[in-house]
Amino acid sequence: MYKIGNRVFDSVNMFILLLLALSTTVPFLYIAAVSFSTNAEYISREFFLIPHKWVLDSYRLIFNSSQFVHALGVSVGITVVGSFVNLLFTTTMAYGLTRNAFGQKAILFMVLFTIVFSAGMIPTYLIVKATGLLNSYWALIIPGAISTFNLIIIRQFFQNIPQELNESALMDGANEMQVFTRIALPLSKPALAAFGLFYAVGHWNAYFGAVLYLNDPAKWPVQVVLRQMVIQSQTLNTLNNEDAARLMYDVPEEQIGMAAILVATIPILLVYPFLQKHFAKGVMLGSVKG
Repeated sequence: MYKIGNRVFDSVNMFILLLLALSTTVPFLYIAAVSFSTNAEYISREFFLIPHKWVLDSYRLIFNSSQFVHALGVSVGITVVGSFVNLLFTTTMAYGLTRNAFGQKAILFMVLFTIVFSAGMIPTYLIVKATGLLNSYWALIIPGAISTFNLIIIRQFFQNIPQELNESALMDGANEMQVFTRIALPLSKPALAAFGLFYAVGHWNAYFGAVLYLNDPAKWPVQVVLRQMVIQSQTLNTLNNEDAARLMYDVPEEQIGMAAILVATIPILLVYPFLQKHFAKGVMLGSVKG
């Protein structure tokens, strides 16, 4: 009876997980199918996952757009630089909060205080403007340089490193910076991979901050340009290319928008396989250990 109950429970779980997987993959497959389909097939078929004829007109249009390609480059730059800054400040502060230094508890209290209370949108905007970061890419990076939640988890990870390793390194003549760079960081690869991925996804999907702080459309990342194409139906203005204007008669805006969604999604998906071996360990950092 116990085994039968386990099988039923496992079967129900697998069925639910399968439904959840389909609910996330089917829309993505539909977007990909529409972006590769012809105009006639898109109009005649209400729903399909595999097009009868594969064409690249939509992708030719968006890659002929200098604004869209530039926006992709902006997003890549913000993601790489922003993730590096996030990990640099988060790990150094987390490691510093594990040492017995003067004012450590007060600083930790102020860090935890920000989880409950934050300045809000308008004060943050005024600070960004007063510091001269308005209409600068640094406005998308510096205000969120440290995530409080990630800081607490990484600090806990540093505290779990055997104290004997740090003490033996100090006895051998190493200073705190050498202990941090040669012992703490190498042992923290799962944490760095997991939270680096979280930071990277956040920067890649960043939209509201770019709309709020970047007044120059030439500096917009790909998510803002994608919004112009998909939601506000400004595909032709976004492409702004003679070839695009000529081909717009053959390719609907919906297909171009779906192709742009696919192009804007794939780069961040390609990061996961490279961090997979560390990611599984990193996401378990906050779990209960027996």
